Amino acid sequence: MKIDLNGKTALVTGSTAGIGLAIVKGLAATGAEVILNGRKEATVARALTEVRDSVADANVTGFVGDLGNAEGCEALVAAHPSVDILVNNLGIYGPQDFFETPDSDWNRFFETNVMSGVRLSRAYLPGMIEKGWGRVVFIASESALNIPSDMIHYGFSKTAQLSIARGLSKRVAGTGVTVNSVLPGPTLSDGLVEMLKDATKPSQSIEEAAAEFVMANRPSSIIQRAASVTEVANMVVYVCSTLSSATSGAALRVDGGVVDSLV
Repeated sequence: MKIDLNGKTALVTGSTAGIGLAIVKGLAATGAEVILNGRKEATVARALTEVRDSVADANVTGFVGDLGNAEGCEALVAAHPSVDILVNNLGIYGPQDFFETPDSDWNRFFETNVMSGVRLSRAYLPGMIEKGWGRVVFIASESALNIPSDMIHYGFSKTAQLSIARGLSKRVAGTGVTVNSVLPGPTLSDGLVEMLKDATKPSQSIEEAAAEFVMANRPSSIIQRAASVTEVANMVVYVCSTLSSATSGAALRVDGGVVDSLV
């Protein structure tokens, strides 16, 4: 199976590290022109260097801007008015008790995790429809189905992404454009590595510490470890490709079997 996205332009939001950066690398390796995004010049520059060092002849550019508000999304669309592939990866998370989560935090999670994807999909889908080809992918989470009691506000935002993606897939039915969601589970991203640093025993690798964390917090995991960011990115790259033309409206889990469901 060969994925060739030469001639296609892809945008990956929130992509200077972790799953987002792995998706950028994966898409760049297929020949796509990729726009990566972050809020700071320094992190965008560092991510661009990492992609170019990792992928020979990578065609990658950066956009610096906060897409967690309407102004940031408008600036991005003004700078890059047309893309063939939109990966709505931008997201924030963090544990917080329901009774201690103020309206401002609910609004911040909604604006960042949900409305960024809404605004960019609204801006870019018409061009995809006109060309008769396009891909939109929302990076959700297994927490969209398995709502964490200590992050209800986060789980809610990820469930909202599933609803939007499914609805949009119906809205663009028959146009050659597909819309899907990808649901990662526990993943060995920069955030998890940082969190595990203090808990890692001297004799443990970070992968072993992550596996221990997964089994303590997500004991239903079938692979019994954290996924790598590349394993998640592989699914996303496939869904963005021409080979996935019969997949639309799907919620594709890369959760290691955490969600105990037949479908």
